[in-house]
Amino acid sequence: MKVNQDCRYFRGDIPCRYHKSEGAECADCSFYDPIKEKILIIKLGAAGDVIRTTPILRRLKKEFPQAHITWLTNSPELVPAEWVDEIFPFDLAHSLLLQAGAFDIIYNLDKDLEACALADLVSAHEKKGFLLNSENNKCMPAGKEAEHKFLTGIFDSLNKKNTKSYPEEIFEICGFEFAGEKYILNNFSEYATEWKIKEKKPLIGLNTGCGGRWTSRLWPEEYWIELAKKLKKDGKGVLLLGGPDEHEKNKRIARKSGASYLGHFPLQKFINLVDQCDLVVTAVTMAMHIAIGLEKKIILFNNIFNRHEFELYGMGEILEPELECDCFFSPTCPNECMKSLRVDTVFESCGRLLGV
Repeated sequence: MKVNQDCRYFRGDIPCRYHKSEGAECADCSFYDPIKEKILIIKLGAAGDVIRTTPILRRLKKEFPQAHITWLTNSPELVPAEWVDEIFPFDLAHSLLLQAGAFDIIYNLDKDLEACALADLVSAHEKKGFLLNSENNKCMPAGKEAEHKFLTGIFDSLNKKNTKSYPEEIFEICGFEFAGEKYILNNFSEYATEWKIKEKKPLIGLNTGCGGRWTSRLWPEEYWIELAKKLKKDGKGVLLLGGPDEHEKNKRIARKSGASYLGHFPLQKFINLVDQCDLVVTAVTMAMHIAIGLEKKIILFNNIFNRHEFELYGMGEILEPELECDCFFSPTCPNECMKSLRVDTVFESCGRLLGV
């Protein structure tokens, strides 16, 4: 009996969807979709990095329309299911499965050692991105295309001179030229009816945190309060955004400014909350990537990273402190340079972006 084992819908251990729904069998199946290439993407995390890696799917689908794509990640809920055939969480079972299989191309876009080690172990005709150097058990570029990203990661002097955005860099690693391909992000619309936001439009989301790794990026709490007050006085709606770490702070800001704060939520629901906003003000955080993925207007605070890294797709502005500071990639800033980013500067930027 004929079995189309190269078919996109072949499951191996159970009937395919079209056998169950249509009674189709391989010998004369009109749904037969032969796979030409097998591609593995490894991008484990962080969540924001997974989101900002999704533009590569647009190019891979264009270059390899008959490919079967598998993505290994720590954030499977953020990988767009309609663009990927298999989404594997990074765990022992799936790591073993991948090592027993084979691929035509592996794109390991993660420099974490566990990702590099697995990229080394999985069989493939071609490997791009990063591998593990067995001589020192450290990350190394798989080829010349990844050398730029590798070197900017280990030398601040080169990183400061970099003029390529992150999408440009990952496209280059994969052997392509970036042409403005956008993020792909589900807005999880199933949560949209749950919100009761009593604010005017346009609605501006203020994402007040920045995570605990680089607190040098924090904008002072009293500045958020003043900004929220000015925006509300100007007729704008203001919604405070954040996670558990910002919960008490956001409650204080809401109490002192009159802005709305609905609490903190699981990731998918938070993404939909961001989707309610017309503009998002944020530091370099996961919320930044969510806003870009949802094609929201955005004001990005940046003080410790190379500004060229960020691709805003013409939807936003990058604001930096007036005080020149050398806190590049520093967890803390001895000059507290974010205090020199004035509230009026942010307020004026909101007006420009909203056109009001």
